[in-house]
Amino acid sequence: MFTDKAVTRLVNRKARHFRIRKKIDGTSARPRLCVRRSLNHIYAQIVDDSTGKSLVNLSSLSPELKTAIEGKNKVETSKELGKLVAQKAQAAGIKVVVFDRGGYLFHGRVKAVADAAREAGLEF
Repeated sequence: MFTDKAVTRLVNRKARHFRIRKKIDGTSARPRLCVRRSLNHIYAQIVDDSTGKSLVNLSSLSPELKTAIEGKNKVETSKELGKLVAQKAQAAGIKVVVFDRGGYLFHGRVKAVADAAREAGLEF
């Protein structure tokens, strides 16, 4: 099913993610904004690790984003997702988060989410 190259990439990403998660932790005062990316979609959620609850959860499949991302490419979709995540977080009373890139390189779609969330008012 997977080629050796694909398995190696996945294993390396999981190792990077494990190293990152050893160092960062979402608390109620500063929850974790984690990003997950697939081939066609991107997902973002804000998690309080002390209680194990997801406070804000959005993806490029969310109904709120359907009209905003129509006809846009993946990076532009990621920017819209970052803006909406920041707006929902501020509505929930969250101003400061810690960013979890999930083992992905801070480049492209992951960077677009982070930059748009910062521009919309989240601090990290």
